[in-house]
Amino acid sequence: MTELPEGTAAHRADAARFATLRAAVLTVTDSRTLATDLSGDRLRDGLTAAGHTVVARDLLPNDEARVRAHVEQWLGREDLDVIVITGGTGLGSRDRTIEAVRPLLEKEIPGFGELFRLLGYQEQVGTAAMLSRATAGSAHGKLVVSLPGSAAAVGLALERLILPEAAHLLREIRR
Repeated sequence: MTELPEGTAAHRADAARFATLRAAVLTVTDSRTLATDLSGDRLRDGLTAAGHTVVARDLLPNDEARVRAHVEQWLGREDLDVIVITGGTGLGSRDRTIEAVRPLLEKEIPGFGELFRLLGYQEQVGTAAMLSRATAGSAHGKLVVSLPGSAAAVGLALERLILPEAAHLLREIRR
């Protein structure tokens, strides 16, 4: 295992104050309901299994204005630390989640999408990983993550990126 850069251990120790995150999960889809939303279920179950609380969970159609308004409302809530959105990040004409969310971000975290695509390439879908526009950033002291609608992609991002680093990211966002 590679040694962590100097100061990283201290950063992670300080991030322990975010050990229990309060999350919101939003699924953007034209083809599923809450009852058939495997990706949203995967996020909810994974977050709660890791000791976090899912405060809100909703499902909206691929409608840029509605998604933006919904995320904007969540950004105003004091009881949320993380907003995770699944769906609408592809290249299809109805995929507008990134366009809805990006203007709300104060800072983007380009490394999130880069690592997600690399992991997807290596572990799941090969070169098709380049089709994902997954991204993350900060807004109003919250971590905002936009993921593809695939349950496998959501699981990959949750286990390899979000859960290991969310507390550290929030510590940095709220400094």
